[in-house]
Amino acid sequence: MTRGFLRVYLGAAPGVGKTFAMLEEGKRLANSGRDVVIGLVETHGRAETAQLVTGLELVPRRRVVHRGVGVDELDLRAVIDRAPEWALIDELAHSNAPGSTSAKRWEDVAELLDAGINVISTVNVQHIESLNDVVQAITGVAQRESIPDSVLRAADEVELVDLAPETLRTRLSNGQIYPAGSIDAALGNYFRLGNLTALRELALLWLADEVDVALQTYRVEHGIGSKWEARERVVVALPGGHEGDTLIRRGSRIASRASGGQLLAVHVASADGLTEPNPGALAAQRALVESLGGTYHQVVGENTPTALVEFARGVNATQLVIGISRRSRLTAFLTGQGVGARVVRGAGDIDVHIVSHASAGRFQLPRSRGSLTVRRRVAGFVLTAAALPLLTVGLSAVRNDESLVSETLTYQLLVVIVALVGGIWPAVTAALAAGLLLDFFFVDPLYRIAITNPLHSLAILIFLIIAALVSFVVDQAASRSRAARRSAAEAETLSAVAGSIIRGESAVEALTNRMREAFGMTGVAVIEHESTLFVSGSPSENADEPRTVLTLGDRGEVVLSGRELLAADRRILEAFVAQLEAALLQEELRATAAGVRPLEQADRLRSALLAAVGHDLRTPLAAATTAVSSLRSTDVTWSDHDREELLTTAEESLQRLARLVSDLLDASRLEAGVMPISLAVVGLDEIVPLALDDLAVAPGRVTVEVASDLPAALCDPVLVQRVLVNLMANALRYSPADAPVLITGSSFADRVELRVIDRGPGIHPAKLAEAFQPFQRLGDLDNTTGVGLGLSLSKGFMEAMGGSLDAEDTPGGGLTMVVSLAVDDAAIDTETRTG
Repeated sequence: MTRGFLRVYLGAAPGVGKTFAMLEEGKRLANSGRDVVIGLVETHGRAETAQLVTGLELVPRRRVVHRGVGVDELDLRAVIDRAPEWALIDELAHSNAPGSTSAKRWEDVAELLDAGINVISTVNVQHIESLNDVVQAITGVAQRESIPDSVLRAADEVELVDLAPETLRTRLSNGQIYPAGSIDAALGNYFRLGNLTALRELALLWLADEVDVALQTYRVEHGIGSKWEARERVVVALPGGHEGDTLIRRGSRIASRASGGQLLAVHVASADGLTEPNPGALAAQRALVESLGGTYHQVVGENTPTALVEFARGVNATQLVIGISRRSRLTAFLTGQGVGARVVRGAGDIDVHIVSHASAGRFQLPRSRGSLTVRRRVAGFVLTAAALPLLTVGLSAVRNDESLVSETLTYQLLVVIVALVGGIWPAVTAALAAGLLLDFFFVDPLYRIAITNPLHSLAILIFLIIAALVSFVVDQAASRSRAARRSAAEAETLSAVAGSIIRGESAVEALTNRMREAFGMTGVAVIEHESTLFVSGSPSENADEPRTVLTLGDRGEVVLSGRELLAADRRILEAFVAQLEAALLQEELRATAAGVRPLEQADRLRSALLAAVGHDLRTPLAAATTAVSSLRSTDVTWSDHDREELLTTAEESLQRLARLVSDLLDASRLEAGVMPISLAVVGLDEIVPLALDDLAVAPGRVTVEVASDLPAALCDPVLVQRVLVNLMANALRYSPADAPVLITGSSFADRVELRVIDRGPGIHPAKLAEAFQPFQRLGDLDNTTGVGLGLSLSKGFMEAMGGSLDAEDTPGGGLTMVVSLAVDDAAIDTETRTG
């Protein structure tokens, strides 16, 4: 028998439309003449979904009774006996009730497939076994139902039902997903925008990985043995000009072609100052790279091609993108191989892309190479050897009795040119050779070297002096240019470090990483007080490997390993070390400040407490004292009515005083962590009426929507009652008389929540955290309302019970206080058995 076909609709969260898509596909198949039945579908009370069920054959469910609770499950045998072509089975990860044929619904589906029945099913990404812990970390909710990845991977088709998080939240707010009583809890918990975005990304990534697996299967089935790179790490070399934008975008396109491609951009600031980058262009390119999801790096290297290749190998790059040379043919002829050719030669197994750009091939004069390199000196000697014979032949062809002066000046010009190209030694050689050639071919007697005239000797000496002077000027200019450009490279590197710190990186980490990159070291270790504080790269423990050790004052040392540093590196290295020492000092000061902060907070609390004792406690005490003193006075005869009023005043003042003292004592107990808690399993629907009685609320001022079947909470009922009294008193104080305070109850996962909702002015988002601080009234000038401990105590009570108290904006204006408590384990077990 041919095994059935399995199609699964995958969603990021409840409500994205998986069941709807399944039913729509069932309708389409049925309309095309296929035999389709609904084995099991969960509409969750959604009208739009329920409408799609109409017109499709529905196989009756099987009733399973467990511990006195009846549950409707899939009737597997009835579906197999019916033997349809297609069966629609909702919620693939569902756990069947005890007593069912299979423990899991996906096992039922496997039997249907074995029976040759095609199945369409649904599943959410949070139920995939391998993602269980990731989903719990994102949402804070442990998933009790899961499906093995292998089951989902074995499906013939997996289709993602995608919905933007904002749209999903709108559907939830409109009551299209959950009943009205569960909307607020869902929006504030599982259906937060960040949660939905992360779950959506998980679903997309999981499906993308499955596409990679499908691709691999295809290659195996078709006998494709060649290597297909699926994941790339692309390094883009930024020369420092405006062409970098083109290179970055090309590199990004290469990286994005493969799943998980990574983009890295690197600029080599030459150690000898050969590059003249445009700082504005580099800053813009850095922002462009980061906006494309890549990272920016900067290194200092003696040799640009070598530095590029070493960086690419260090990050395990698979592709290297460089720009085509900006040099003209003349420049390339005079200066030899360019960066591109040398990178290609040294890249080995790294693919190199040479990209054309608008700046390619523009005419540029050959740039000075700084302090003259071996290549420049060799070029000077080659120029001397080639140009002098050619010049001599040319001058000989036009020689006459009056041409000696022009011949002398021409040889002198050649000497100057050689000095500019190769420096002093090629110029001196050219001067000596030019003098001898001038005497041999153009001064009588011809074809003989006979310096009989002192003026001829003077001419050769002048040649040598000119060569030496021009060479000295060239060498000085190159040296100064090198120093200036070296300083620019150092400043650029330090600027990159400062930028890293400004963007939030740790100062020590940023400095250490940049130090390793800038000097091309294999590893850098920061050691403070004989313990390793931070390590960048992989410092070698080989004693023979070159290393440099620099002290950080009396704090420790920094160890650089990998190569010997040049003397020119020391200046910027000292700057790095100075900044590193300052960063360590700042971290030490921050740690000291963090230690002092609790003392500062305690001091502020103590000052606020003294202010409260000085005013808020004195008021009721003075009122009670005055009333009692008046009653004891013999100077006045009090009527029964006056006496009753004085007694009432004294009683109310003393009660108020007792409450204030009790609140202060509770605040002290919470601060010390010795608050007595008596946990019990209590229904919140029992506590709310007690709190209302305690407040003696007028009819119509509070609306209660707390269902009696709300799961019981594990809490201290006395403390919860005090919390609700405080929250409702605040809500009644600020909510308009024509807008009653609303109290709702809901449950979500292993939490049960109460919401106290008012339509008052609310609290500015920036001051929400401040509202829970002790002795805060947030501008309330009514001193009869207490010392500002209510919300602080309430939050402390809730946290002591393992719960939480949070403030949210009420849609349409006002404040919503959310009381969240843990559901009793027995209630969770019951809910699991019945769900």
